[in-house]
Amino acid sequence: MAEEKLRLEDLLSTVSRNGVREKIENVAIIGAGVMGQGIAQTIAAAGIDVLIVEKDESYIQNAQESLKNSMEHEISRWGMTQSEMKAILSRIKWTTEMNQMGECDLIIEAVDENFQLKRLIFKKLDEIANPDTIFVSNTSTLSLTKIAEITNRRDKIIGMHFLNPVPIVPLVELVRALETSDKTVQVIKNFAAKIGKTAVEVYEYPGFVTTRCIVPLLNEAMYILLEGVASVKDIDTAMKLGYNFKTGPLEMADAMGLDEVLAWMETLWNTLGEPRYRPCPMLRKLVRERRLGKKTNEGFYKYDSEGRIVS
Repeated sequence: MAEEKLRLEDLLSTVSRNGVREKIENVAIIGAGVMGQGIAQTIAAAGIDVLIVEKDESYIQNAQESLKNSMEHEISRWGMTQSEMKAILSRIKWTTEMNQMGECDLIIEAVDENFQLKRLIFKKLDEIANPDTIFVSNTSTLSLTKIAEITNRRDKIIGMHFLNPVPIVPLVELVRALETSDKTVQVIKNFAAKIGKTAVEVYEYPGFVTTRCIVPLLNEAMYILLEGVASVKDIDTAMKLGYNFKTGPLEMADAMGLDEVLAWMETLWNTLGEPRYRPCPMLRKLVRERRLGKKTNEGFYKYDSEGRIVS
């Protein structure tokens, strides 16, 4: 009886008076793509246990290999040690069963930028998760308020828009939906600080800050290439040397994933209707041909198996 009482007190200590779980010790992530892997690595590096959920074992195996290769690349650059990699991987578990997320303190959705898919996921999560658990979406352009409508915890829905590569970029945008509570915002701000991110609070609007600013730049660079003004390499060199960019816009688009960049542009074009967001035909062509950037080893550039530009 005494042991049961202690466990109950421990559980209650993680929940605030208004029903939001404050103490985050284990996190579930839905989606093991590039962003999901980066988010998992970042959280695990902060000493927090992570459960990654994917739709089948083949996706899990590919993601495990990709994550390990990415960290081994960091080791080769002296950005990480073998022991750090082992510690991070030991904190990450993998599953295809969504029901295993039921007891997690925080759940982060990091699937493709598909509104209906995200709604379906949040509906399922609302059924299996504890009522005090906060749900996070990594969406960069979609309406969190509309996604939250499918749940019974609209005050506990918030966006964390991470930027790629997640373990390196120190920023995260915290996106407040219409009914997101102040308590939820504060809990996620504290969590962001714990995993080493500077949180910038933004209100829901297509593209938020970072995506809305970067998309016109990427798009204009593509139009400059389409019009034959300069080559891919020279466009990127001009922006790197002329404006102190670490990465040129076309290489940046390749790293983001050209299919993702196209999805952002189409959402902004459809919702805001401004010409600067109208996707360049060259981008559409590359995506049709499945030349999606680094993840397919070809986009505006060609890449080797280590992700280095070869041409």
